[in-house]
Amino acid sequence: MDVIDTAAPPDTAPTAAALEPDTAATYAEWFATLADPTRVRLLHAVAASPTGGMRVGDLATALDISQATCSHHVRRLADVGFVVVDKVGTASVVSVNAACCTGLPHAADVVMGTLAARPCCPEDLPTDVTTRAMTDADLPRVREIYAAAIGARQATFETEAPTRAALREKWLPGHRWVAELDGEVVGFTGIAPTSPRACYAGVGETTVHVAEHARGRGVGTALLHRQVTEADAGGLWTLQAHVFPENRASLALHRSAGYETLAVRSRIARLDGEWRDTVLLERRRADDA
Repeated sequence: MDVIDTAAPPDTAPTAAALEPDTAATYAEWFATLADPTRVRLLHAVAASPTGGMRVGDLATALDISQATCSHHVRRLADVGFVVVDKVGTASVVSVNAACCTGLPHAADVVMGTLAARPCCPEDLPTDVTTRAMTDADLPRVREIYAAAIGARQATFETEAPTRAALREKWLPGHRWVAELDGEVVGFTGIAPTSPRACYAGVGETTVHVAEHARGRGVGTALLHRQVTEADAGGLWTLQAHVFPENRASLALHRSAGYETLAVRSRIARLDGEWRDTVLLERRRADDA
């Protein structure tokens, strides 16, 4: 990442690349759609719904507006791709477009220039969570946590947990860690090589998983902090992660560690016979950004 000297004369100071007109027009349309407070409330209600979607009638009741008004705002949000409307029987069910979860925050970052000043690593580390190097003795518990994540179908395309031997060989030496809470291993993270070619020796693909009962206590934050700081110190210059768009907690966690959204890979692979998208995120070491 370049460091701008604020004392430098204007004609010698670095300048940011201009935003392309087509991109600016797209972002302006998104932001204009959200200029109406009712639409902001509506989008939030749908995004925060524990069931992942809401009927138009229920949305109207929740926002204390008429159903006709609700339908109008839903159409406006659907026109720009913020929401998807499906017919379930006679009802219209509104759900968030998964790409919106990453596209909108990314647009705001681009416009405000914050992508040029990415965070180094997560802040507000929990005081009761510790991280340490993973040992072979941890592999049964790591496999158990990974198997639960596979079963939830929101973390990976894998459908069966790898063997302990496969897990032992999966990650780069010195780049696998576990998190402990109250004396129990409750999460893990590791970095796997992306290619055997020497030119990609500093590029790794990351994974992080937290046991369900330990979520919400900062375990993922502690693991990401260990992951990225050890990667920086260990000579890795690029970290990549693939996250399902529906996994909002994971997307937010990676963004807090300096990962950027590079793309939403539409229908990249099938899981249980259904096409799924993934969000491709990347973090560059500060000296190489």
